[in-house]
Amino acid sequence: MARYEDELARKRMQTEHEAHRQQNTELVKMQEESSTRKEKARRAAEEQIHAQQRQTEKERAEIERETIRVKAMAEAEGRAHEAKLTEDYNKRMLLDRMNGERDKWIASINATFSHIEGGLKMLLTDQSKMILAVGGVTALAAGVYTTREGARVMWGYANRLLGQPSLIRESSIAKFPWSGIVSKISKNIRSSSTSNKDSTSLRNKTSFENIILHPSLKRRIEQLARATENTKSHQAPFRNMLFFGPPGTGKTMVAKEMARKSGLDYAMMTGGDVAPLGSQAVTKIHEIFDWAKKSRKGLLLFIDEADAFLCERNNMSMSEAQRSALNALLFRTGDQSREIVLVLATNRPGDLDPAVTDRIDEVIEFPLPGEEERFQLLKLYLNQYISAVPEPESSLRSLFSKQRQNIVLKDVNDDNICEAAKKTEGFSGREIAKLMASIQAAVYGSPDCVLDSNLFREMVDFKVDEHYKRIKLAGEGTDQTFHKK
Repeated sequence: MARYEDELARKRMQTEHEAHRQQNTELVKMQEESSTRKEKARRAAEEQIHAQQRQTEKERAEIERETIRVKAMAEAEGRAHEAKLTEDYNKRMLLDRMNGERDKWIASINATFSHIEGGLKMLLTDQSKMILAVGGVTALAAGVYTTREGARVMWGYANRLLGQPSLIRESSIAKFPWSGIVSKISKNIRSSSTSNKDSTSLRNKTSFENIILHPSLKRRIEQLARATENTKSHQAPFRNMLFFGPPGTGKTMVAKEMARKSGLDYAMMTGGDVAPLGSQAVTKIHEIFDWAKKSRKGLLLFIDEADAFLCERNNMSMSEAQRSALNALLFRTGDQSREIVLVLATNRPGDLDPAVTDRIDEVIEFPLPGEEERFQLLKLYLNQYISAVPEPESSLRSLFSKQRQNIVLKDVNDDNICEAAKKTEGFSGREIAKLMASIQAAVYGSPDCVLDSNLFREMVDFKVDEHYKRIKLAGEGTDQTFHKK
């Protein structure tokens, strides 16, 4: 019995342990399910909060856009109202002026007609005078009309055949064959009066001595000028060129001197003049190339700011007329020419259309001048603006114009110029010329018209500070444009 009771007790204990284990398992399972439900509830709450935040931000952005739109509309309405008031005021002023002019003209017309009436009465009373007056008026009118129309037709025909195209801003070719005869005769007389030695030295003098560039770039330019001259003499096709670099680094000046050194005529145009022509741009481009073929020497066509109308054709801001003008230039430059040297100048060569760059044979970069080049430029413009003695004017002209006062240089030496060359790092050739022009203006503004080292140093420091301020303002403007975009 004891063993039986002990066995029953063990079985009962095992049953109780099994029941406790099942209860613990169910409790753990219930806890896990509870934590899972809590996690799901937490995630759902977080998602709901994020959704509400996104909705709030979206509504805030819509409110801001609506506020900006309403503000812009209000400003536009205000400007329109102001413009309307201004227009009404101008219209009233114009009406008053027109009424006054009308009354004046009516009075003058009445007086004229009264005189005419008196004259007609006198003519009608005398038949011979009437016939003579009618015949004279008819002949005079016919002569004036014939002369005017004939002159207009002949001038238009001559201008169309011989005239310089309107896109050409500057050229070594005279606008008409008979123009410049007086200047040529006077030039020949002056050249014949010089000695043979001077003429020989001038003939041997290179055209690039007054152009200050880096030595390697200058050698490259002289090599291209000689190559162009030899190409012309051997009747070989010319090579097209691309000049790129910051503004004011001498691209236009080099193009002119290269044309003179090569014995070619030159013509200058600007790409910014093509866009306003609209649909007439194609005709004007063809006129330039047809006109260029009339040069007996050959023509160097220099296009400044070439990226203004020769930019990439995929550009969305490019109009259809600009694309047509670009296609016209590509058509006229498709083959190598023995008559025209095309020289493009730009500050942004990357904006040019690939078909345009495919026409280019020589690419030349014009960097900002180094310290040595700045030193030479400062000396050159100092001599040009300050040290140069003014030419004596003719006696007749001197009677009506004030004589230019000479500037006295005082203790301005090469050391001051070398110091200025170091300070003007980042200046272009044009900026150095403007610096010397400012120094000249400051000297003329002084009572004694003397340029000393203190005034020279003061003006250099002022222009250097102004240069860096301009760079800073340009950078801030670029940053603001970037943030707006």
